[in-house]
Amino acid sequence: MSLATLRRRLVEQLEPAATWTPDRLPARSDFDLNPGAARPDRILRPAAVLIPVIANPTGATVLMTRRSDSLASHTGQIAFPGGRLDPGETAVEAALREAFEEVALDPALVEVLGVGDAYETGTGFLVTPVVGWLTETPATRAAPEEVAEVFEAPWDFLMDPANHRRDSYDREGEPRRWFWAMTHEERYIWGVTAGIVRALRARLYGEEPEADQAAAEDAA
Repeated sequence: MSLATLRRRLVEQLEPAATWTPDRLPARSDFDLNPGAARPDRILRPAAVLIPVIANPTGATVLMTRRSDSLASHTGQIAFPGGRLDPGETAVEAALREAFEEVALDPALVEVLGVGDAYETGTGFLVTPVVGWLTETPATRAAPEEVAEVFEAPWDFLMDPANHRRDSYDREGEPRRWFWAMTHEERYIWGVTAGIVRALRARLYGEEPEADQAAAEDAA
């Protein structure tokens, strides 16, 4: 339908960035699908990711990355640009800084529309998703030490619950762990990234009686 409809919904449903505080409690987590898993009593480390929604004439897309194969952790995984907050930073400042460092995304091109639900990862981070709006596909350049690929995934694909599934893995001596996943073309989106996508979809559409119809209205 209309890109304007989508933008309006994002502004209306997201939390204003100005109200963000570092002491937010997690609304979603890696433990949602694993209620029986041991949840450590710990101080979560603040982090932020940028979800750049691009208003392309042929349809809204979301800029994503594939992490470098040389990284020590989360090698090759699909992610949003982001990372931990530096001392004194807000979630918005960190998300924009990390996007610039990872893919050379010019912060001046990003209109921040708001923030999504805070997400607790199994590794002890509290991630704030920052949703930005871009009027066209930006020029990007992957930092090779961090990012192997920059690509765009269709908004409609990410928001369609038919594309969301529960996958799992087993480790010897541990209970099975479940996580959200989706596959776009040959790319396997899973774990925290898929969980954040799922949480964003629920925040935008999940409380409405006709969620699928509402999502379809935003399709552009």
